[in-house]
Amino acid sequence: MRYVFNVILFLMAGAGLLLSNYKDKQKTKQALKKAYKSFQNILPSLLGIIGLIGLMIALVPKELITQLFGDNSPVGLFIVSVIGSITLLPAFVAFPLASSFLNAGASIAAVSCFITTLLMVGVITAPLEIEYFGKRFTFWRNFISLFLALIIGVLIGRIFE
Repeated sequence: MRYVFNVILFLMAGAGLLLSNYKDKQKTKQALKKAYKSFQNILPSLLGIIGLIGLMIALVPKELITQLFGDNSPVGLFIVSVIGSITLLPAFVAFPLASSFLNAGASIAAVSCFITTLLMVGVITAPLEIEYFGKRFTFWRNFISLFLALIIGVLIGRIFE
C-alpha cells in the first residue's frame, strides 16, 4: 500500500510538471534548474547524515540499545531525550532512525522521547535562537519542550505498548 501512495505522488508531481511546462516552458526550466542546484547543495549533507546513522547502527550493539532504552526506565528515557535534544537531524532522517531503534529493541516510549526532543528542543540551535529571541525565552522554550517531550513519550509508550 505504501508503494501505491508513492507512485500516486510521483504521478501527481509529473502531471504538475507537465502542466507547468505547458503553461510556461521558461519558468519551468528555471524552476528545474533551481531544484537541481538545491539538490546538489543538500546531497553532501544528506549522504553524510545517512552514513553517520548507518555507522552508529552498525557499531552500537543491539543489546546496549535494548538494555538502555528497552525497559522504559526513567534514566533511559532521560538519556535518550538528552541525545535527541543535542542532535540536529531533519525529520526525514529521524524517522527511519527511529524505526531502526525500534528494531534494535528500544521501547516505543524511548523512541517517542527521542523523536519529540529531536524536533522540539534545540540545544545546537540555541545560540542562534538567543540572538533573535533572548536567553530567557530560549531557556524556557527548551525547558518546557523537554518536559513536554518526556510526558508525550511516556504517554505514547503507555498507549501503544
